[in-house]
Amino acid sequence: MPSVASHPVRGQLSAAGILIGCAGCVVITASSVYTALKMGSLPWPTIFTSITALVLLRAMGRTSLNEANVTQIIMSAGSMVAGGLAFTVPGIWILGAADTTTFGEMLAVALTGTLLGLVATALIRKRFVEDSDLEYPIGTAAAETLLASRDFASTGKRLFGSMAAAGVWAVLRDVLGAIPSLVAQVPVPGVAFGIQCSPMRWAVGFLAGRRSMLWWAAGAVFGWLGIVALGSMAGLWGADTAQGIVQSLGMGLMMGSGAGVVLKDVIWPPLSKRLSRGVGTVSSAALGQPCSHGGATGASGSYGTRDEEEAVPKTFRDVSSVGTEGFFGHLRRADRGLLGLMAAVAALIICIALGLGPVAAIVMVLLSFVTAAMSAQSVGESGIDPMEIFGLIVLLFVAAFSDVSQVQLFFVAGVIAVACGLAGDVMSDFKTGQIIGTDPRVMWVGQAVGAILGTVVAAVVLQALLAAYGPDAFGTDALFVSAQANVVATMVAGVPSAPGFMAGLVAGCALYCAGIPAMMLGLGVYLPFYMTLSTVLGAGVRLAYDLLARRQGTDGDAAEESGVVVASGLLGGESIVGVIVAFASVIQGLAR
Repeated sequence: MPSVASHPVRGQLSAAGILIGCAGCVVITASSVYTALKMGSLPWPTIFTSITALVLLRAMGRTSLNEANVTQIIMSAGSMVAGGLAFTVPGIWILGAADTTTFGEMLAVALTGTLLGLVATALIRKRFVEDSDLEYPIGTAAAETLLASRDFASTGKRLFGSMAAAGVWAVLRDVLGAIPSLVAQVPVPGVAFGIQCSPMRWAVGFLAGRRSMLWWAAGAVFGWLGIVALGSMAGLWGADTAQGIVQSLGMGLMMGSGAGVVLKDVIWPPLSKRLSRGVGTVSSAALGQPCSHGGATGASGSYGTRDEEEAVPKTFRDVSSVGTEGFFGHLRRADRGLLGLMAAVAALIICIALGLGPVAAIVMVLLSFVTAAMSAQSVGESGIDPMEIFGLIVLLFVAAFSDVSQVQLFFVAGVIAVACGLAGDVMSDFKTGQIIGTDPRVMWVGQAVGAILGTVVAAVVLQALLAAYGPDAFGTDALFVSAQANVVATMVAGVPSAPGFMAGLVAGCALYCAGIPAMMLGLGVYLPFYMTLSTVLGAGVRLAYDLLARRQGTDGDAAEESGVVVASGLLGGESIVGVIVAFASVIQGLAR
């Protein structure tokens, strides 16, 4: 964990903040499992939790921005743990092996990934935040939210009001049957054409951004209306064959995008710096030395004042320790001992609870640090964390030299996905703290509290959903689309169309390197057409909202903030009700 000079941290980590953070962590983690499975994506919850923490703490008369930051860190930490688990483990059920997986194994996967993620972020924090000029757009946006939000009463009404409205809508649809799940259905050969009656789906489109949605829609039109509908009508292939080609192509595009992230955002930047400085010259950044650009300090210094009552350093660099002792020089001896113990515990869980053996455990521990660094680079550059892709990379590596079962391969992918998901979240939070002056040690502790609580919540909710709906509820055309878990399952079992997958893999990597969001294109190709159409509807609402705000002369930033708050509430409200309905179904089943 980060080492800091001795200075007051009063007002940053408080009993009230921990209590609010833990309560929020349970809700956010549970809803994140549901959202990841239902939507095939997981929006960052950081803005949502930042606003919620501000509203609740201000209602208690507390005004510290750093306290609000640490509180939101605890609240959001379990979300990416939930994503890592939901993006991988349900693939076991998709392949029909639900009876071979226990709750204890799911908990072990989540806990192992959490421990490795926390260790990795403590080791790489200095290199990727303090000594780097990475922007971390999510962390920067959270800092701007904390610094800019002032009308907390109005913000709270919009947030919780929209959550309540979405919750009532979900009850009317899923419990009372008063609202249909799908409307505007049109018979198109091989294509599920229609619009979901889902505020959560519309909110995803509202939040996704126009450029992302254009490519998402383009992928759906090309894949489903082009390859499936037109290709089938032209007699080029049958509908089933066309669907296999589309799914393989979509998976290839998403995996290719992940490969592009590694090439463009992880491998190329340090390589280009070395080449520009001459062959054989080792940059100071590669050795963990402070870079000459000073990007971190500049970012921190550009945001002005903070709460006057907080005795905190001016910049993140001021609270960093010791200078330039190398990659691990910023850690105290006690810190290193604790991190080593955590890594050893993770290795033991891999060996004993998951039954993977010592060699696989060592490989997974070492590669978790490598992939966590990739995740940090990707999130810092683009705000995208393809955690399941990093899990697949390690899965394929372990499968190449170890004799492990299919189910155990999912465990490998799950551990790495959780570690990378948490790493991306932690590094973004460190960036937020850098800007507003939060103690990095306190932030790490907050992450640890929220992430460990999140491991339990995520495993419980995933088990509850399985018990409530059964393994058949997970899959491309099922209740829970589980897009990422489907990709992992297909890679383990074999893709329907190898040429389609290889074409997508190459195209996805090339498109990402060319600056085109291939991940969004791949989602459009892969997900059922009605999901894309419903999401595009949300993007259309965003376009109309922005045009109306401009015509009325509303301040652009204020209008955007209001829209994001309402959309976040809609997304959170429906997902929370979905989890409650699942738990109610489990309780009903047990009572029979």
